[in-house]
Amino acid sequence: MQTDELIEYVKTIQKLKCETQTVELKEASKGCPQRLYDTLSAFSNQDNGGVIIFGISEEHGYSVSGVYDAQDLQKKVTSQCNQMQPKVRALFTVCEIDGKSVVSAEIPGVDVSERPVFYEGKGRLRGSYIRVGDSDEPMTEYEIYSYDAFRKRLRDDIRTVQNMGAVLLDKEAIDEYIEKVKKDRKNLSSNVSDEEILELMGITSGGQPTLAGILIFSKYPQGYFPQLCVTAVRIPGTEMGYIGSDNERFIDNLRITGPIMQMLDDTVDFIRRNSRHKTIINEDGKRADKEEYPIKAVREAVLNALVHRDYSIHTEGTPIRVEMYDDRLEIISSGGLYGIISIDSLGYVRPETRNIALANILEMLHITENRYSGIPTIRRELKNAGLPEPVFAVRRGEFVVTFKNDTQKDSSVSNDNKVKDIIEFCKTPRSRAELIEFTGFSRYYTMQKIVKPLIDKGVIKLTIPDKPKSAKQKYYS
Repeated sequence: MQTDELIEYVKTIQKLKCETQTVELKEASKGCPQRLYDTLSAFSNQDNGGVIIFGISEEHGYSVSGVYDAQDLQKKVTSQCNQMQPKVRALFTVCEIDGKSVVSAEIPGVDVSERPVFYEGKGRLRGSYIRVGDSDEPMTEYEIYSYDAFRKRLRDDIRTVQNMGAVLLDKEAIDEYIEKVKKDRKNLSSNVSDEEILELMGITSGGQPTLAGILIFSKYPQGYFPQLCVTAVRIPGTEMGYIGSDNERFIDNLRITGPIMQMLDDTVDFIRRNSRHKTIINEDGKRADKEEYPIKAVREAVLNALVHRDYSIHTEGTPIRVEMYDDRLEIISSGGLYGIISIDSLGYVRPETRNIALANILEMLHITENRYSGIPTIRRELKNAGLPEPVFAVRRGEFVVTFKNDTQKDSSVSNDNKVKDIIEFCKTPRSRAELIEFTGFSRYYTMQKIVKPLIDKGVIKLTIPDKPKSAKQKYYS
């Protein structure tokens, strides 16, 4: 950066009074800080790099303390940069503020193929760091492995599972798949045995089933990998830990197992079952149901999680998580972004595929197109439904997809538009299920935000007032 840019940078920091994901402050008025390797590593291991600014005192209200000697500081910082692997090349800028020298060291993010950058003195496992907010955290063994897996092109989806014979795969499904391969891949239709096709397509290796083969063709993959499943919950509120009207932590809670195709269908069904449904009148006067989240978008997001999650030994104990809240849906899977791609470029550039064999098998089975159309489809479906853009994020080795619904928009008018209708509706005693279906909102929102205030005001009464949580309870006006 230029000198005037550094001055403006310092002014902004003094106004915000905090460090950030890309800014680290060091006082350095009495000498060069001795331990910079954690920040050098952390900044180098993120796409945008970062800036270390020397001469600002957090302890004294982010005032300019100045550095002891700008020239010597640069030499000693460079010396520490040379102790990193690969070496870090800092870009220095010096400026004067209030008669004191301030020095910045811009640390560039290195290419994914060269990560993790680590401090030689502590080694790869203990000297690699990642930036989390305004702090530098040691990388986990898995985070380090994820870089190695990309650089070395490790294929976790075709690692074999020992002591499991191919006989435990679903023979009928295997035979159907082989027929499709022979039909679509003409060069494999003759002079290639069925066993060779299974080897070539990554279903077996050396006669042993691969992980991809088990996940797709085993009668019950979770018999070998219990946690390679989906856990799905519907939470009665907007944060985990909320309690519903009946003191329940979860409105619905399900562990979804089976081959990938079955998990896909069952997970989409869970989300549909726990979503709000509205009845709307089209322009032509016909009634139609509107889903809380467009099912095509939901299916693509779940399928992406199942196909592109990390299947290494580091994550085989971690299921995909589906968490439904009143205001959003989150789908969380192990493994951050794979290869050289950023969050901002998702859906706009062709990414590298983590589980090539798995994706190819599912393409042959017409479960996925394998044409990188998933995220564009999600964006289009949400836009057509009048919902906000999907939010994609990476959180310490996990990839998170968030769909936001229109609860806030609906809730702003719900009391105005629903109260009179509910009072009229409850002239005949109604059950909880009937009220929820009538409002089109979630159970939590219907009972806590709409019905309960009416009960408190005495507008709506209970048929069994002595047992308010009774399953036979009804509500009337």
